[in-house]
Parts: sequence; C-alpha cells; structure tokens
Amino acid sequence: MSLLEAFRLKSGIPETYFTMTEEEMIERVRAVKKKLGDRLYIPGHHYQKDEVIQFADTSGDSLQLAQQSANNRDAEFIVFCGVHFMAETADMLTESHQKVILPDMRAGCSMADMADIHQTEKAWDRLQSLFGDTVLPLTYVNSTAAIKAFCGKNGGATVTSSNAERMLEWAFAQKERILFLPDQHLGRNTAYTLGVPLEQMAVWDPIANKLEYDGDLDAVKVILWKGHCSVHEKFTVDNIRSLRVNDPEMKVIVHPECSHEVVQQSDMAGSTHYIIQTIQNAEPNSAWAIGTEMNLVNRLKKNHPDKRIISLNSNMCPCLTMNRIDLPHLTYALEKIAQGDPQNIITVDSETTEYAVKALERMLARA
Repeated sequence: MSLLEAFRLKSGIPETYFTMTEEEMIERVRAVKKKLGDRLYIPGHHYQKDEVIQFADTSGDSLQLAQQSANNRDAEFIVFCGVHFMAETADMLTESHQKVILPDMRAGCSMADMADIHQTEKAWDRLQSLFGDTVLPLTYVNSTAAIKAFCGKNGGATVTSSNAERMLEWAFAQKERILFLPDQHLGRNTAYTLGVPLEQMAVWDPIANKLEYDGDLDAVKVILWKGHCSVHEKFTVDNIRSLRVNDPEMKVIVHPECSHEVVQQSDMAGSTHYIIQTIQNAEPNSAWAIGTEMNLVNRLKKNHPDKRIISLNSNMCPCLTMNRIDLPHLTYALEKIAQGDPQNIITVDSETTEYAVKALERMLARA
C-alpha cells in the first residue's frame, strides 16, 4: 500500500471523493450550499487552503469565527473549517439547536495538545504548594475546552494574540502571579512587552512535572507552560540575519507565537489580524518578510501584487493539521448534511461549557 493510499484509508471518507475532479467537487459544494441556504454557515480560518476558503461565508481568526458563528442564530449547521479547539469554542458559544461540524476529525492543534487537563491539574497542585493562592491561570484561546474550563473555574480567563497585553494587565490586578497556558512564546513576549523581565519568568515542564527556574521563587511573576506552535517555532534568528544581509530593505513582521529572540529581532510583531492590516495599509512597492503560516502568506502575496511579499522562512510548509480540512472532506461533510446524516458533530458537555464560557466572558467583557 502506498503512502497516499494509507492516508486516504485513514481519512474517514469514501475513496470516491479523492477520485473526483476539483471542478466536480466545486459544483457539488455549490449545490449543497444552494439547497441548504441560511441553514448552513461555513466559517473559515485564515490558515485554510484556498480550495476551502473560497466557500467560507466569513474568514477570520479562531475566536472571531466562533463569535460570528454565535451571532448567526439562523444556521442549523455550522461547518467549521479550522481545527478541533476552534470547533469546540463555536459549540460552546452557539445555541443548543445548532450543530457544529468539523469536516475532518484529525484536524487538531499540536499546541493545544501540549496542555491536557490531567497535566494542568497536577501542575496547579504543585504551583499552589509553591506559591500559595497567588497565581491566576490564563489560557490562549488555542487550547482545549477543558483547559478553558479550568481557567474559568479558577478565576482566570482566555486571551487572544490581539488582546494578550490587556488580559495580562487585568490578571496582574487580580493576583501576584500568572500561569500562562499553553504557548510559552506568546506569554513570554507579552509579559516582556509589559515590562516583566525574563528573570522573573519561570517555565513549567508538564512532561517532567517540574518548574524550571534557578532563582528566588519569590521573584517569579509569570509561569509559562512549556508549549509552542509547531509552525511559528520554525522561524529563526538566522532567517532574519540572512535576510538583513541579502535583502536589507525588507521589513520583518512576525506573529508573537514566534520565539522571543525572533520577535526581538523583527521590525514588527502582532496577531494575524495585525499582520493582515499592516500589509493592507503598507505603501505600494514596500517589501515584507512575514513570519506566519504559509497559506496566509501566499494569500497576502496574491491579494497585494503591488507589494513584494515573501515568507521569512523559504522552507516553510502550511500548518499540517489545519490543512487536513481539504476540498474532498468539505464536500463529503456538506453532502452528508444534505442527506440528513451529518457527521463529525462537535459537542462539549454542559459543565465544561459552563466554566469555559466564564473564562471567555471575562475576556470578552474587556474587549
């Protein structure tokens, strides 16, 4: 069996969807969209392939899409073209009669998977013994529903890359210390911007179940979960150094999920929305090296032919888990809905939803 055959076997959809032409799948998707009308809503994340994003009713980042899904009260079926934690958030924010569907259940997020609830509860017990009741948990929205619920239950909140600074300021007004899950880089970069020195940041290693810190524990202000984005960690200081030598006119803009060293060496750093807006507002003929997911970089390049745009790392590939959502899986998911047999429905239990929504609401109240 070839690798391609093995991949298709594990895809969870009939082989026939891989033998259709792109034109045939496009026509079939259009037919289902026409048939279902307002009963169907398709949000698409910025990192999706063009073959998928062309059918999105709206595009955006993860929380933005979940909120827009929640605002759409008419849609009976929300086919979320993103990854699992995004679909979970959409399910928690939508009405009980609405069904959230993920076209491919294998579309996960390696960062979200780096913090499971069992590891987090063990870490919390240990941190309570070390620091007492002085720690407030914050979680990036790129986390599971269970982690969001943990933060909600313990007085914490969610954050996005757009509002992380504001939420850390809020958290420091509540408690002396912050536990930041699951992305250490976003936590480190944000805290540093707010004036917290690196010497006051510790790292929690969930595998070894221990705190990585050599100094006086009383000095610790931020505890960073040892997690990261497998895409953004691939951008390096060497990428920037090479660019500065070979193309010094290029401006470097990166996502704050990149390492602290990369963010410090860049000209600008900000959320996906910030990157998109910066490129849109940039002068014609300006040159940009972008440190974020390749599908978005390519889309920006296509949408702004008056600017010179490249990836900061020329060897980058798209987010592999996000790209499990493809045209065959989207076509199959939509046709199963049209047949009255929807598949891959994402549901979050009521207790998890209650506490996770508290964490989300604490953030949204400060939007």
